[in-house]
Amino acid sequence: MSTAIVFHSLAALAYSGLALILWRALSSGQPVIQAGRLVRLGVLIALVLHGIALKDAILRDQHLHLSWSLALSAAVWLGMIVFWLESLIIRIDGLQLLLLPAGALTCVLAALFPQSQLIAHAGDTALRVHLLIAMSAYGLITVAALQALLMSALDRRLHFPRESAQSPNKGIWAVAGRLLDAQPPLLAQEQLLFRVIWVAFGALTLAVASGSLISVAATGKWLPFDHKTVFTLLSWITFGVLLIGRHVRGWRGRIALRYTLVGFAFIVLSYTGSRFVIEVILQRA
Repeated sequence: MSTAIVFHSLAALAYSGLALILWRALSSGQPVIQAGRLVRLGVLIALVLHGIALKDAILRDQHLHLSWSLALSAAVWLGMIVFWLESLIIRIDGLQLLLLPAGALTCVLAALFPQSQLIAHAGDTALRVHLLIAMSAYGLITVAALQALLMSALDRRLHFPRESAQSPNKGIWAVAGRLLDAQPPLLAQEQLLFRVIWVAFGALTLAVASGSLISVAATGKWLPFDHKTVFTLLSWITFGVLLIGRHVRGWRGRIALRYTLVGFAFIVLSYTGSRFVIEVILQRA
């Protein structure tokens, strides 16, 4: 068993344990902020384990390796780092109940599907910088998507409070209700969401630009016409339209959430989804 598999498994256990601690704390009526402080320290430890796993899996034998599972794992890891830093400034404890299971799931997938593809010309500094920028953009967009999901749940609770109260499974809804009620106002969360989107859009723009320069140097073409390029550009256009709409027409609320989730879906399809089909369903390297 490789070191990467071991550390991915340890990280998955850490994320799962932290999610369970937070859920039990909420179920017992413990204040969210108290549970959040305890879990925040645990998240830092889990992030270190996760980072070691990614380093051993991606930077193996002095070469660069990548796969759909590693790309997804790295994106969530980078996104969780952004969340952890943001949590030091603003209380967004509720996002942990989305990020922690997501982190555990991606670590499990990386451990179950350790096969990876050797990246050609990985010694090229420009390519390494491009991959780092692209992964950072994917991670930021992942956090934005999870934040949008949390905001959608909060918006629904505000508009349909009786629907949750009349649910047959009141225990789960009671915990979820306490979680949502403890969140910052939607306006504050919306401001946080757009800060993340602005940074993610900037990183995605740099990824597209650096990828174009690398493509020109290698093939003489600005942008290769493949599924990865098409879906990445669709995501870039989606977030660009959202930010323009926000600035010009004041877009917010459900419109912003829908655009964020659509842009995230395009990013997933740009690499992770296509590599999953090729490597797992079609069984091709």
